[in-house]
Amino acid sequence: MRVEADSLEEWFATAGPRGEDLRLMDELITAHTPDMERSFKDWGFSGAGVGYGTISYRTKAAKEPTIIPVLGLAQQKRHLALYACAVVDGQYLAEKYQARLGRVSCGKSCIRFTRFDNIDEAGFIAMLADVNERYRRGEHLYGQ
Repeated sequence: MRVEADSLEEWFATAGPRGEDLRLMDELITAHTPDMERSFKDWGFSGAGVGYGTISYRTKAAKEPTIIPVLGLAQQKRHLALYACAVVDGQYLAEKYQARLGRVSCGKSCIRFTRFDNIDEAGFIAMLADVNERYRRGEHLYGQ
């Protein structure tokens, strides 16, 4: 599902009833990642979304690196997603914290949830604090 929106408020509104869940997740992320600047734009994952912090990333096929968010909040057709584009201690962030995040579904770098109430806030806060501290220290957060 590609989401088009010109502002953060419009983006929340495009989510309909799930807009409140996105707001709550955005507030949680913003509160616990003070060193990771929040920005709203089309990051290339399903249209417009909210990114937190940035890292340089280059695929094997790309000639030049691109800038992607460390964390990216997005709307999908059947769920909401937090893309966690970080590897810490040799493990993808989402996989490292999966058992502590509540009733969510995780891929390597994606945390999917249908409602904010399904997440375990304490687990998410621990994950956010970890990645924020590493970002603040300037650690290399993606790849080996």
